[in-house]
Amino acid sequence: MRNAAREAALNIIFAQQFNTDCLETLTKKIFRQFKLEKEEDLRFAADLIKAVEANRAELIEGIEEACHHYKENRINPTDKSILLIAMAEIKYFDDIPPVVSVSEATGLAKKYSTEKSADFVNGVLSGVINKKSV
Repeated sequence: MRNAAREAALNIIFAQQFNTDCLETLTKKIFRQFKLEKEEDLRFAADLIKAVEANRAELIEGIEEACHHYKENRINPTDKSILLIAMAEIKYFDDIPPVVSVSEATGLAKKYSTEKSADFVNGVLSGVINKKSV
């Protein structure tokens, strides 16, 4: 159920862009909404959120570099949240193949944003993993 954990993390990371008050209450509510009951799923979602929070500046820098210095404040907030999650997975979760992170992020963009956003997210992340493998 990592899909649901990613969706829950996306909702929380998206909300953090606008308000950091009551995040603990919101987190619990979102985890219930996405039916994250297994310890493994709860831990994965929490680890994603922590990785983004702890490394936000570095992740944003990586996004801007991958977007050829297109400033992050010009990126749709949903797309930015998806990119932050995927970049965190690529950089800090060695048990997840980068292509899986790209595929999952593209799926999230299709579900929560637009078809063009899915192409944008896929292009940015494909560039990141291609650069990483060089």
